[in-house]
Amino acid sequence: MTADRKKEARDKFLLGGIVVKAGLSKADRAFLLGGLIELARVITGSEEHWRLRDIGKEVFRASLDPSSPRVEENA
Repeated sequence: MTADRKKEARDKFLLGGIVVKAGLSKADRAFLLGGLIELARVITGSEEHWRLRDIGKEVFRASLDPSSPRVEENA
């Protein structure tokens, strides 16, 4: 496997993990794609961008802290 293919495979694996962490592993693929397309339309640096980024950072931070409550799937 070439280095480029390994990197691409790792990127896909990490993105899949994000879908699972968000509680969307059983969501319809068309729904997921539609949501991602909407996210791609959010202007980088806008208030909405920072709001969504802060939510994600908090979930990542909480998942690293063993004393924090787990994020409920589909909550």
